[in-house]
Amino acid sequence: MSQPRRAVLVVEDDVLIRMEAVDMIEDAGFRTYQAKSADAALTTLNGASDIGILFTDVDMPGSMNGLVLAAHVAVTWPDIRIIVASGILGVGDGDLPDGACFFPKPYPTDQIIRALHRMIGQDLS
Repeated sequence: MSQPRRAVLVVEDDVLIRMEAVDMIEDAGFRTYQAKSADAALTTLNGASDIGILFTDVDMPGSMNGLVLAAHVAVTWPDIRIIVASGILGVGDGDLPDGACFFPKPYPTDQIIRALHRMIGQDLS
């Protein structure tokens, strides 16, 4: 049985928020990659084979926002689990790929950590 891919790609254009998310995710025991845009995220995804979770903001500069990135990742890398986080209200299940989770900002740390572990098959209950 293969080990779950424990790396998380954090996509956030605000450097301070990205650093906060990376710290939270690394403190939960995951390796992280960082990208400041969807375009940079796609470059990282094409070059890294250990990414198992995408953690993305919605509102970002570049050729696509986080919702479009999430949809693209769901089709191109169907084994990658997806978490979308944003301060924008009104993101509904219909806006997300199947199986993706949405969390509002500020980050509900405990809920996100539980979701990360659940996505790799570890239940923290």
